[in-house]
Amino acid sequence: MKRRILLIAGLISALTLLTGCTEVNIPITSESEGFWNTYIVYPLSQLITYFAEITGDNYGIAIVFVTIIIRLAILPLMIKQTKSSKAMQAIQPEMQKLREKYSSKDQQTQQKLQQETMALFQKHGVNPLAGCFPLIIQMPILIGFYHAIMRTEAIAEHTFLWFDLGERDPYFILPLVAGATTFIQQKMMMAGTANQNPQMAMMLWIMPIMIIVFAISFPAALSLYWVVGNLFMIIQTYFVKGPELKAAAKDGGSKK
Repeated sequence: MKRRILLIAGLISALTLLTGCTEVNIPITSESEGFWNTYIVYPLSQLITYFAEITGDNYGIAIVFVTIIIRLAILPLMIKQTKSSKAMQAIQPEMQKLREKYSSKDQQTQQKLQQETMALFQKHGVNPLAGCFPLIIQMPILIGFYHAIMRTEAIAEHTFLWFDLGERDPYFILPLVAGATTFIQQKMMMAGTANQNPQMAMMLWIMPIMIIVFAISFPAALSLYWVVGNLFMIIQTYFVKGPELKAAAKDGGSKK
């Protein structure tokens, strides 16, 4: 569990580092140099601009379209990550028995626990790191899209619905919706596991709060991206984890 917490903390730190670099305030153009700008940020910026042009210079709709396209592109990775999480969840009872059997903290017992745990993984064909690889692969894409939104100057000059894309939502509606959809999406992903894992239950509340805090400070265009991405993930999770969600709902109803 400590390794998982360290992994999550590492990913958050990497995200903060990448999104907080100085280039985020420098407009992206065809003259921007470097692999990151040339092959990730600029093409995504051009894709947003292309959809804006074919939708009547509507950059809000363009962000919605590109968000959906990106989510569809990384959908296989997300499905693989979900399947890996389900496989790990299935062997949790056996892992708990091993922890109880080898509860002593001395080095010899802990080594035995690690050996038994690895044997359990091999028996069920589970790779504990398999769920991390899809996340690591998709992170540059999502961060690149964040940069494309923040660094495409034309976006800040347009409006969508009730807000200016380059300014904060004046009514804080988008940040609240972004936080709420983040909570719903995580709740669905953690169906059946949050009660067994206090650390995961804690993350269920921390992430939505972080999203709201960030969304309040950032341009509304980025909040729009988060909302659309979360809605896509909610629909995806419903179809991928449908049986588990129904089972969790039944368990919750029976407890009442």
